[in-house]
Amino acid sequence: ASRTSALVLRVVAECPVSKARACELSLPHGPVHTPVFMPVGTQGTLKGITVDQLEALGCEICLGNTYHLGMRPVCVGVSGFSRSGGFQMVSLIELSEVTEEGVKFRSPYDGKEILLTPEESINIQNALGSDIMMQLDDVVSSTISGPRVEEAMHRSIRWLDRCIKANKNPERQNLFAIIQGGLNPELRKKCLEEMTKRDVPGFAIGGLSGGEEKDHFWKMVTLSTDDLPRDKPRYLMGVGYATDLVVCVALGCDMFDCVFPTRTARFGTALVPWGSLQLRHKQFAKDFQPIDPNCECATCKRYSRAFIHAIFKTNTAAMHHITIHNIAYQLTLMRLVRQSIVEKRFPDFVRSFMSRMYSGKGGYPEWAVEALASVNIALE
Repeated sequence: ASRTSALVLRVVAECPVSKARACELSLPHGPVHTPVFMPVGTQGTLKGITVDQLEALGCEICLGNTYHLGMRPVCVGVSGFSRSGGFQMVSLIELSEVTEEGVKFRSPYDGKEILLTPEESINIQNALGSDIMMQLDDVVSSTISGPRVEEAMHRSIRWLDRCIKANKNPERQNLFAIIQGGLNPELRKKCLEEMTKRDVPGFAIGGLSGGEEKDHFWKMVTLSTDDLPRDKPRYLMGVGYATDLVVCVALGCDMFDCVFPTRTARFGTALVPWGSLQLRHKQFAKDFQPIDPNCECATCKRYSRAFIHAIFKTNTAAMHHITIHNIAYQLTLMRLVRQSIVEKRFPDFVRSFMSRMYSGKGGYPEWAVEALASVNIALE
């Protein structure tokens, strides 16, 4: 960590076979143990779940969104956690126009035209006081190719410099750079080379998990972790499927975030080590087991699949119960991953995880087999 940084990363253990590592991240609000999954609370809170409940689940860090919190200031009480501000332009792309100055879009709240510049995005994050701040980057969909990808990559580097300059609290707040470059290995490498010249406390791998082919996805991830500095956190943005988390830890990533576990809960889907359960389906009407008999969360301790099925259509508490379980599932998965790295048995953990997840499903996804083989973990 740099002398001006409010972040210290200690590598606790490294897998002797793959690129997986377990670290301790010291932040102003407290320590974060990685690999870590960070639940997303777009407006400073997770939908259908309280901060106390998140703390009870052992959540050390969660994510907010600069754009939403800046447009509708709310009191964000997440003591003991860090809040990271980032900006997903892709989700608002139909509203936006990107120029060198910043991103222009209409507020979905009141229709007013707004210009979000790198400086303004940092001002908002400085005011929010989050431990980790994300630069404003020029994001293009991962399925686009051509000159626009290169333009966005160079612009993201220029905007990083503007963000660094605008940060009023470098000693208390950590600004992460976001590596862009689409699915083009040369552009990614160039972006990495430029951004790692800047003394920022951490790096995010951006612009992926937007619908691109998985074999392109994992290659861009591993290419990035190959060249990122060992003494700084590596945050893979927008990744939350269990298999992706386990594979990308093997490829050297430390931090992940995704709306998937909370969003999918609102559709009645519960995450389990063998995939997922669609609790709205009739087959659960008389199933009196917990969602996962081995899960320690408050939902699994108290409610059956049948109960959640029965109340799903009429009572939003059902979504709340599944949300609690899904967050617990993700956090527990990452704790088990971390423990296996510390105990030097990560490759075995990966094999048993994959075998349980894909048992009876006609084999492993090819991309995952290839990705893991690239870091010396053979599944077959």
